[in-house]
Amino acid sequence: MGKVAVISVLIAALSVLLGERALNCSQRLLVFREVTNKHLPNCVALKNIEQGSEDITILGNGLAFISAGLKFPGFPSSDEPGKIYTLDLKGPHLKPVELRMPRNFELESFNPHGISVYTDPSDGTVYLFVVNHPQFESQIEIFKYVEDGASLVHLKTIKHELLHSVNDIVAVGLESFYATNDHYFSNKLLKFLELFVLMPWTNVVYYSPDEVKVVSDGYHFANGINMSPDQRHIYVANLFNHSVNVLERNEDNTLTPVKSVPVGSLCDNIEVDPETGDLWIGCHINAKKVFFFDPKDPPGSEVIRIQNILSDQPVVTQVYADDGHVIMGSSVASVYGGKLLIGTVFHKALCCDLK
Repeated sequence: MGKVAVISVLIAALSVLLGERALNCSQRLLVFREVTNKHLPNCVALKNIEQGSEDITILGNGLAFISAGLKFPGFPSSDEPGKIYTLDLKGPHLKPVELRMPRNFELESFNPHGISVYTDPSDGTVYLFVVNHPQFESQIEIFKYVEDGASLVHLKTIKHELLHSVNDIVAVGLESFYATNDHYFSNKLLKFLELFVLMPWTNVVYYSPDEVKVVSDGYHFANGINMSPDQRHIYVANLFNHSVNVLERNEDNTLTPVKSVPVGSLCDNIEVDPETGDLWIGCHINAKKVFFFDPKDPPGSEVIRIQNILSDQPVVTQVYADDGHVIMGSSVASVYGGKLLIGTVFHKALCCDLK
């Protein structure tokens, strides 16, 4: 075979490979997906939240914690530091309260992402775990919530080589948690290229003061994470696999895969109804519109509910959908008292009536 023929074969093979990668990428990112609007009644935007509400979690007494102001390369953002709000869903007014941050904390670089709360069963003290990205690095901040002063007391910063690209977190003790890494690489350029290779290289890490270890891997961008009300199962959003993975907790804090539940959307954060065990998930309709933001063609929002997830026939329901003209880039959905809170990566937050 002549040199020209060899080069032609190589070019053809490369073209086929690139074509296959492009097709796989478009399918993983759902680049052609559109949805019909499915709105809920009495939706109102929460005051003072204009630059994202990436994660929201609600205590049993109706007090919601909101992570706001996430800065992410390529996304719209503010120059102001990130903030943590609370919202009393039992109160007469839906007015978020910005929590005062401690003086001993580096506020200027505060870039909050996923959050989780842990209530000490011995005295009822509430601890807030926050994924923080100062200078786009990853670390975990642990705060104590002070209700009387509407403030946070900073207790500890956790860094570890296994916690290199943390997205979300679920606290299981005073200083222990499970966390998702949404990238395999730490280098910024390689992390960007990962989005186009889309290999199942990301993982879940267990952290405690005594041990740190990878306890589950093989995810296409591990995203939101949460736990069942009985604390026996962990739920992980497998973003580019369009599914939620169910794992069983073991005594040594490792995780055993149970099942993968197809959702058909790009699942971000997961919240769990403590009464029913239902999963409420803020989802992205089309990843291309999120990563390549165009205000003329904004990324939409979708809320998915999964009922009876541990049964043989889980029920997956679309509860809310919008094409991006009401709310852009939904990342979380949480329920309390017949109300649904919808948070976003870089836009506002909505509160809607479910009934």
